[in-house]
Amino acid sequence: MALWMLVALGDIVLLLAAAGLPLLFALLSVVTVTLAGVGVRRFARRNALVRENAATVPVAARRQV
Repeated sequence: MALWMLVALGDIVLLLAAAGLPLLFALLSVVTVTLAGVGVRRFARRNALVRENAATVPVAARRQV
């Protein structure tokens, strides 16, 4: 993860804590949302890679099998 992203996430935690949320709750919230976003992005990229590398089989070859 890029250093600027870690700084931005730390700033979000500090802003949430300054707004009155308990620090632990703010930290866990930001970490949860970040991990969910990373997971969704990896899942979406994995599906895109699978579709790009899919082997194309000619229709005639499928009919012979």
